[in-house]
Amino acid sequence: MMKLYITPGSPYARMARIVVLEKGLGSRVEIIAAKTRVANSPYYDINPSGRVPYLICDDGVGLEESAVICAYLDRLDGDPAFDLPAGDEGREARRLEALARSMLDGLSVWGRELLRAGNERSPGVIQHETDRAQRMADLWEVEIDRQLMRRALNMAQITLACGLGLEARNPDFHWRPRHPKLREWFDRVAARPSFTATAPPSASAASGAPPAIAPRGTRKKRRAPRRKR
Repeated sequence: MMKLYITPGSPYARMARIVVLEKGLGSRVEIIAAKTRVANSPYYDINPSGRVPYLICDDGVGLEESAVICAYLDRLDGDPAFDLPAGDEGREARRLEALARSMLDGLSVWGRELLRAGNERSPGVIQHETDRAQRMADLWEVEIDRQLMRRALNMAQITLACGLGLEARNPDFHWRPRHPKLREWFDRVAARPSFTATAPPSASAASGAPPAIAPRGTRKKRRAPRRKR
């Protein structure tokens, strides 16, 4: 059985997990949560770069990079569903996929910055990626009407949806209010079983934040029992 190493919040790993589900490969691919960004993780013995996703194929060869892994999984059955079309349509598909990847990459940088301790965050990086995300959302409000984005599921759609889905992990990523067409498109794609099954954990769930505790002074004091006279 092949082994696909992921982290639950990685949009790149999510892309590979979506392809596994869309292609019905659940019985052939074991999904394993890797420990990354920690010193001396056992995962580094499997993949020295420490990145996810990482696929160990049946022959023991390891594959890194979501695009490589998705293409490999898609072709396993000899009937690829996500291959690029030929000719001008193929160039258009690559253009849209590159735009989606650009947005996803910027959002990932922003998200990683937010995972740092407060005193280690770069306000400049956060502002840069905030502005980039807004510009890209404006662009996609127009591009989402392209024929390729309205047809059968493809890698440009998967990449864009995994980027927009990072709203669950970044409370400052407010792309919905000004982009009704993009919102309608995303909500429809995100309702697919492969997307609901791989939805990223929210920022609070990922951080393991404890439940809110009422501040002092707001809790009701317990009355001492009255003594019987």
